[in-house]
Amino acid sequence: MKDWKFQNRRDFLKYSLGTAAVLGGLDLSANKLNLITRGFSRLTILYTNDQHSRIEPFPLNDPKFAGEGGFSKRASLIEKIRQEEENVLLLDAGDIFQGTPYFNYFFGEIEYKLMSLMKYDAVTFGNHDFDMGAENILKQMPHASFDFINCNYDLKDSALSNNKKITPYKIYKRGNIKIGVLGVGIDLENLVDKKFIHGINYNDPVTNANKWADILKHDEKCDYIICLSHLGFKYDNNKMSDIIFASQTKNIDLIIVGHTHTFMENPEVLKNNEGSEVHITQVGWAGIWLGKIDIDFSPYKKKILQNNLHHKI
Repeated sequence: MKDWKFQNRRDFLKYSLGTAAVLGGLDLSANKLNLITRGFSRLTILYTNDQHSRIEPFPLNDPKFAGEGGFSKRASLIEKIRQEEENVLLLDAGDIFQGTPYFNYFFGEIEYKLMSLMKYDAVTFGNHDFDMGAENILKQMPHASFDFINCNYDLKDSALSNNKKITPYKIYKRGNIKIGVLGVGIDLENLVDKKFIHGINYNDPVTNANKWADILKHDEKCDYIICLSHLGFKYDNNKMSDIIFASQTKNIDLIIVGHTHTFMENPEVLKNNEGSEVHITQVGWAGIWLGKIDIDFSPYKKKILQNNLHHKI
């Protein structure tokens, strides 16, 4: 950042998002126009994971990510995509907090305010979001206009007990498309200091995800079901990962992953426990990439995974 002489946090927020130039929309591609004339509806899913309080781009002398990332550039790109696409859903798979002095000073307030200005729809919890305890998440929640989704943490004995902003799932309508979003989190033991996770109990993510995905699919009649997961893409042992999770769950179409900081050029396509396809995707960390997946639905709600993209920020 070139100038630290901000009078207050409001000025900082205006600077962070206001300096981003908003680009104009692009013309419809011939393929997209053809689908629209045939009655198809498009859902555009934008996603991030493991932002780790990386408000600004990496410094220009960084040996690996020089000048990359930053909330301002991401805001420009998101706005540009929203001008091009009608039905956009913006999601995050956890670890919003921790990693730069912004978190040490503002404790997550800046992250939540900027994400609210970018109109995030929903997030799930990562382990680092608890680095200053459930009490800090509760304190920062008034700065968040988005939903918090998790179905496998029992929070009833924690500071987050009975918090109405945290739900096992949420349903979003985009045009005539009904999308169910659920969330699962990693076992916090040995990842977070015990004093910060007192009263938070970890439950089996597979059992709980299957329970709520079944409701979303059959009771709520969702056209598409997304799981925001902070389990981690895969490990060298039998620890619960999203590879294992995908194989044991059902009714989930897409798993957006956090924790392992894996840069995936394209989603991994696996079979769930009923033999149906489930797509797994992750876009590294620190907001270096913005994930984008376009899904086209026929008038009969049959879906076509049209594009699997990521945008380098």
